[in-house]
Amino acid sequence: MNTFISIVIIFGLLVFIHELGHLIFAKRAGILCREFAIGFGPKLFSYKKDETVYTIRLLPLGGFVRMAGEDPEMIEIKPGFQIGLGFSRNGKVKDIVINNKSKHPDAKVITVEKIDLERKLMIQGYDENDELQTFDVEPKADYIFDEQRTQIAPYNRQFGSKTLAQRAIAIFAGPFMNFALAAVILMSFALIQGLPVDKPIVGDVIEDGAAIEVGLQKGDYVVAIDGKPLETWGDLTSVIQRSPNKELLFKINRDGQLFEVAIVPDARTGPNEQVDGFIGIYPPTEFAVVGAIVFGFTQTWEYIVLIIESLGMLITGQFTLDHLSGPVGIYNYTGQAAEMGILVLMQWAAILSVNLGIINLLPLPALDGGRLMFIGLEALRGKPIDPQKEGIVHFVGFALLMLLMLVVTWNDINKFFL
Repeated sequence: MNTFISIVIIFGLLVFIHELGHLIFAKRAGILCREFAIGFGPKLFSYKKDETVYTIRLLPLGGFVRMAGEDPEMIEIKPGFQIGLGFSRNGKVKDIVINNKSKHPDAKVITVEKIDLERKLMIQGYDENDELQTFDVEPKADYIFDEQRTQIAPYNRQFGSKTLAQRAIAIFAGPFMNFALAAVILMSFALIQGLPVDKPIVGDVIEDGAAIEVGLQKGDYVVAIDGKPLETWGDLTSVIQRSPNKELLFKINRDGQLFEVAIVPDARTGPNEQVDGFIGIYPPTEFAVVGAIVFGFTQTWEYIVLIIESLGMLITGQFTLDHLSGPVGIYNYTGQAAEMGILVLMQWAAILSVNLGIINLLPLPALDGGRLMFIGLEALRGKPIDPQKEGIVHFVGFALLMLLMLVVTWNDINKFFL
């Protein structure tokens, strides 16, 4: 249950922040955002504020911001259609009733002759007396279909009407917000845990190490080992790690009193099958707001570099698909992180946030990076790509991504359960 709660909170936060980035910068550019959704599939909850419907959907596998102009309009009115019109106080059309006109007895029923709801914002049609009339339409008029309201999207409110820079920023904002979230999480981690101090001081002692057996205490300053003076925490750990099962003579300064103790580091096998010495001590920490801010940004950058390097190894064949993890693997690792405490879980959430940002920036169809690639091509060509062709590329790319997800998930099942 703890794993499930952790994964819901972490993924919900990561997706929410990512989509919030798209939403904020799309709205700043003047793009009509019809829906802000967390999840896919049937709606579980919906709430409309201003122009946008905020929804939570059944399948928690991501989210989306539906911007006007990215997809064909769901409602299309052609000449010959019979519609009802509702008017604002200034005489312009504010409601366009598609069906169930009997429920809107005050609506003026016309048969459409011409209609332009993108640029001219006008409707021309014949009334019940066969008289041809022309009506101006409000920029924020609504379609009413099955008693559900959908705002029209004039061209100046559509994604494609904006400058290349505005569109690129609206797309890039999602991954950027994931990087920003990782930095904030890591700043919070540093404020809670403290920042490592690069001095040969015992920060804490664990219960099952050689250090506690000889009486080392928090705050002890390790002056020298085997007569060699130490200046940094790195000096201390390098000597210990190189000396598994070897007796070392520690010179300790405790509150101004000097004494020596002999310690034999345990031999422990690391992730690369390398045997290192281990005595069971942690580095000292300090609490500093400025240091925490710097740590948040620098650690986020290190995660970005590490993940990019891993992707490079995947491309060069040093990694295979077996090294990748999908939803099952992430669920399993999140459970392990949750068992190790909130601080480890925070670090794991930061790594996942950076990973989500980088993956989305890959120049692959259906991802943010793929959309940015098409914007770049438009800049080079001086004209946009045919929307239908772009849509086909994104559809094929999405299908291939789903196939990759199935392969990775099957690998996870074999790895963890079979």
